[in-house]
Amino acid sequence: MNLRARIVGALIAAATLLVAGLIAAPPAASAQLTEVTGFGTNPSNLRMHLYVPDGVGSRPPLLVAVHYCTGSGPAFYSGTEFASLADRYKFIVIYPSATRSGSCFDVSSPQALRHDGGSDPVGIVSMVRYVQQRYGSDPDRTFVTGASSGGMMTNVLLGDYPDVFKAGAAYMGVPFGCFATTDGSSWNSACANGQITKTPQQWGDLVRAAYPGYSGPRPRMQVWHGTEDSTLRYPNFQEEIKQWTNVHGLSQTPSRTDQPQANWTRTRYGGTGTTVPVEAISLQGVGHNLPMGGMAAATIAFFGLDAGGPTPTPTPTPTPEPGACRVTYKMNSWSTGFTAEVTIANTSSAPLSSWALGFTLPAGQTVTSAWNATITPSGGQVTARNVSYNGTVAPGASVSFGFQATHTGNTSAASAFSLNGAACG
Repeated sequence: MNLRARIVGALIAAATLLVAGLIAAPPAASAQLTEVTGFGTNPSNLRMHLYVPDGVGSRPPLLVAVHYCTGSGPAFYSGTEFASLADRYKFIVIYPSATRSGSCFDVSSPQALRHDGGSDPVGIVSMVRYVQQRYGSDPDRTFVTGASSGGMMTNVLLGDYPDVFKAGAAYMGVPFGCFATTDGSSWNSACANGQITKTPQQWGDLVRAAYPGYSGPRPRMQVWHGTEDSTLRYPNFQEEIKQWTNVHGLSQTPSRTDQPQANWTRTRYGGTGTTVPVEAISLQGVGHNLPMGGMAAATIAFFGLDAGGPTPTPTPTPTPEPGACRVTYKMNSWSTGFTAEVTIANTSSAPLSSWALGFTLPAGQTVTSAWNATITPSGGQVTARNVSYNGTVAPGASVSFGFQATHTGNTSAASAFSLNGAACG
């Protein structure tokens, strides 16, 4: 059986379910999907369609929405809610189209799995840079999502281009590097069948090896999978969680588990709020036909594109008595960087309504990103402050945050912690 027959035979039924199951919500505004040509380096001859909502502001956010095998950019535009959500929240959407036989994206070749290595990822990033230059989109709010082949490509793009994408959401995908082949084939049956398992460290190393020397922040990741997926089987869901929690230096134990809908089980890693480093949603009894229902809206919330509303009124910051806090500081280091998980225990008898933890980073250590806190400045004597959802800490309770940093050889732990100006015990 030739490659085209294998790909189409494996995925055509699932793609049919996908199209049938998606909520078709084309935008009601006057904006139209437009094809763009001549957008830059495009080694695999991808096509580009662009949706720019009416009324986008200056430096708008940008979302890349990547289709499934046998699909196209225009089909993903008309069959998903991302364009109508773009109308509501005023972000631009790029819809790439694969043009090879089977209309799958290259997530398997050595070229595709390397930063600036060639193939489809290079063409998609050219589309992003075109929109950044032509429409002034915000590089700090550039995201990617996709389903099936597009979910696999979401994993690939976050691994290849952590400097381009700030977060991704993969529907029915597989980990970065899982589909890798060296024989010229673009189909990996062992991966598709959920038969490839690795340790978190091994999965994380595949991502880090895609862009040697990169030491900046890593994109946040949201993954979705149905338990009855018979095309890209459900074990890939846990392997993705292993990979991206390791990339962020996080524990495999969720910080929070809940059920936002009847058949959804959502786990969050590295925090409990909406924009955590890693979020995973398992859908009981669901097959290879995502996204559907309110899933696209949940992805937009994970990206932070639905943010807005009035600024809360500041409240006075309680100052605990000296010694009324305890700090746990755990590091995971590698050759040029590290991640740190920090837990603050409120050992006083009074609640905190906000917190600011001061500490000293050893020489040569520089913070590049943080989650569940803001950290300023990036080195030396720094202060980590709570974000909107985790300022309250009851007596006897604790709160956690984390950050990623580079180092020049000194991997010593931070020291001299103070909470709201009072030394911790």
